[in-house]
Amino acid sequence: MDVLEKLCKAGGISGFEDEVRDIMIEEFKKVKCEVSVDKFGNVIAKKGKGKTKIMLAAHMDEVGLLVKYISKEGFLSFVKIGGIDDRVLVNKMVRVKTGDHITGNVTGVIGAKPPHLQKDKEGREVIKHEDLFIDIGARSRKEAEKLVKIGSPITFMPNYEILNKDLICGKAFDNRLGCYALIQIMKNLPKLDAEVYAVGTTQEEVGLKGARVAAFKINPDYSIAIDITLAGDTPQIKESESNLKIGKGPAITILEASGRGVVTHPAVKDILVKTAVKNKIPYQMDVLEGGMTDAAIIYMTREGIPSGVVSIPIRYTHGPVGVCNLKDMENTIKLVLKSLKYLC
Repeated sequence: MDVLEKLCKAGGISGFEDEVRDIMIEEFKKVKCEVSVDKFGNVIAKKGKGKTKIMLAAHMDEVGLLVKYISKEGFLSFVKIGGIDDRVLVNKMVRVKTGDHITGNVTGVIGAKPPHLQKDKEGREVIKHEDLFIDIGARSRKEAEKLVKIGSPITFMPNYEILNKDLICGKAFDNRLGCYALIQIMKNLPKLDAEVYAVGTTQEEVGLKGARVAAFKINPDYSIAIDITLAGDTPQIKESESNLKIGKGPAITILEASGRGVVTHPAVKDILVKTAVKNKIPYQMDVLEGGMTDAAIIYMTREGIPSGVVSIPIRYTHGPVGVCNLKDMENTIKLVLKSLKYLC
């Protein structure tokens, strides 16, 4: 299993990023980084020396669920962690972490009333997540509690496949693709007159929390967040909503969430665009009406940190499976690597 597949199959909802963190630590050490973990759980890898500090960030957490209640029949009720469309939940297989020390996994199925028993109105409505349940095969609360606890984290069932040539599909592309890019960037980091910090951040999906803590500690001169963005090359999405396409290169963000997120620093944006043009790296420009990245909180830390975002376009984010083009991943890594010398 290669590193990308290992990252995507690892479980790590917000606040429970342990599996992903262990992989990141191992891989950063392999490429000769100084590695530490802060009190918030962020992994911080450092390479190089110089007057300039550059922070690269990619969040380790994924959207998922958390056990809220166990019924007397042994079924689990849950809350959503991060933004998940209720329509993608019904009949999906999930993996529930077991025990107080989160040492194993139990397979579950998200259940609902079958269509044969639904009244006309029920069949036309989206079933809300609070009306769903998870079946782990337990026959009572007592049996279920031997396996899981209230507060146990839940992820979609791990999956990772080659879809067609350069296209892959899998769980947690948001943002294990960014985590993988971060590792590869540090592996291939050129000699720079700068300290480069690669940070695997925690709890991005629930408020960009880890990035705030890490940025305050590092206090970098510049920052680039590496994340995913929304591809619009599928039916039902208008080009005016998203004209980004997988396979057409990384996206350079201008603005997130109609300005509520990061407004990319002009100097950082210019460096990214000019680097892409000079090195003939395909790229796309991204203006997001919804959604934010770690850059949205990093650039407001302390007295302000000039920040930008390079994102990998994917289809079907925040669900059980996403689709991306590996060429976009390769070009994201290349773009960030080539841009770093202009930030020193």
